[in-house]
Amino acid sequence: MNKISREINHDVISSLEVAENIILHHHEKWDGTGYPHRLKGEDIPLEARIVAIVEVFDALTSRKPYKDSWLVERALSFINEQKGKQGTAPYQL
Repeated sequence: MNKISREINHDVISSLEVAENIILHHHEKWDGTGYPHRLKGEDIPLEARIVAIVEVFDALTSRKPYKDSWLVERALSFINEQKGKQGTAPYQL
């Protein structure tokens, strides 16, 4: 444990662990084909799985120069349809 970690309250350290998990693992995929560590299924931290879903939802429902925004219902339907499929997760919680 480094000096900073020793001097900071445990709740902050816990929050930093959550943030680190999100940063490192939100591109992992349920089937193990993601990156950077090719984690699979429940080995992917829950907070990273949640952020990955939010990221997909935001990408689908936001207008981009190359695509129109999707309706919320369409985006939710798509995410639900993709749940647990090979190469399409981390939509699986």
